[in-house]
Amino acid sequence: MFGYRNVIEDLLIEKLMVSEDEHISVIITAKDCQCDDLEAFVHKLGGKVKHKLDIINAVAVYLPSIVVANVAREKVIEKIFFDDMAFKLMDKASVTVGSDYANERSLTGKNVGIAVIDTGVHPHSDLVTPNNRIVAFKDFINDKTQPYDDDGHGTHVAGIIAGNGFSSRGKYMGVAPDANIVGIKVLNEDGGGSISDVIAGIQWAIQNRKQYNIKVITLSLGTTAKKTYQQDPLCQAVDAAVATGITVVAAAGNNGPKDSTINSPAISPNVIAVGACDDRKSTTAKDITMPDFSSRGPTIDGITKPDILAPGVDIHSLSNEGNDYRSLSGTSMAAPIVAGCASLLYENNPRLTPVQIKRQITGNALQLGLNPDVQGAGLLDIRTIVKEISPNPSPTLPPSIPNKNKPQRVFSGQGTWFWVLVLVVVLLLL
Repeated sequence: MFGYRNVIEDLLIEKLMVSEDEHISVIITAKDCQCDDLEAFVHKLGGKVKHKLDIINAVAVYLPSIVVANVAREKVIEKIFFDDMAFKLMDKASVTVGSDYANERSLTGKNVGIAVIDTGVHPHSDLVTPNNRIVAFKDFINDKTQPYDDDGHGTHVAGIIAGNGFSSRGKYMGVAPDANIVGIKVLNEDGGGSISDVIAGIQWAIQNRKQYNIKVITLSLGTTAKKTYQQDPLCQAVDAAVATGITVVAAAGNNGPKDSTINSPAISPNVIAVGACDDRKSTTAKDITMPDFSSRGPTIDGITKPDILAPGVDIHSLSNEGNDYRSLSGTSMAAPIVAGCASLLYENNPRLTPVQIKRQITGNALQLGLNPDVQGAGLLDIRTIVKEISPNPSPTLPPSIPNKNKPQRVFSGQGTWFWVLVLVVVLLLL
């Protein structure tokens, strides 16, 4: 019965076989049927709709366990998935990847919106002083309206992207210190959340992308990949975001060093999947090592992943307590470094597509000589990217700091007028 038309996902079948709960959380996708029709259908069966997920033509619902098989028999139903959990991916980066080089040349992510879909964002001074750059906040867990983070993971991620170093006097500065943060809370205080909440967060970012100039989504979360990316609802959601022109950056996962451990949605070929490297003791690229936790490819579809590496061990960033800082490790910390880089590219050229952004990031990576399913294209190299988009970049100094290499011409304006007057006198004498 459960295998009827191969509509019910295997994982859901397993859950139904052992669960004693009267209701089960599922995601129902349909063809030739609108979400409103699906909602009405679910109500008739005694279910409750949690989210209408138009971007993948689905609904997330609490459904009586005994009617799941009946739903599967409806012709319009395409697939029924268990609404599984997604989790945060935890286990001297700016110099290693070259973001300081970009910042010195006036690439700071200014006015670019980055959606941090995570545990929330704490209003740390590095994000709200002197200007509040948390431009929007949406809470799918507790429905609060003001920014907060009861776990701390999302705040750390946001700081890696856009912290301006205000509380540390510039010591701990993000990759894009002028970028705007759009906080979307989909994970609870323990760092977990349902896949449907994550999809709802992605959908909200898509719907509000023009209002907040959202060019990048960063997902330092994931779940074990159990199906091909074409069938995976979370991958379908990120692919929908990419189709609207948003670059999606996803953490590869912390399930290494075994092969084929890339998480969803990082398995999608349309996102930038980021693995972590360890640069703590490195002086050259040859000294950079791979931590065991960083997930390796290939994906469940045989696609080479990750796409790129960035530092992800002992990364200092913002704490959700006051204006302090903390150090965390994981591909969660590597992904926002790449997201910050993407925002720099969008600042330089807002017309770039996600495909072009990914090509610039991976095409200019620094080779570490490792297997592509370990390193992807190599280490993120923002310095080389900046040189490519601006072959002869020159550092921009703050207005208050004179350029000591350039001679200062004191009273140069008065000298010019003096010679003009002399010329006039000479002409009159003639």
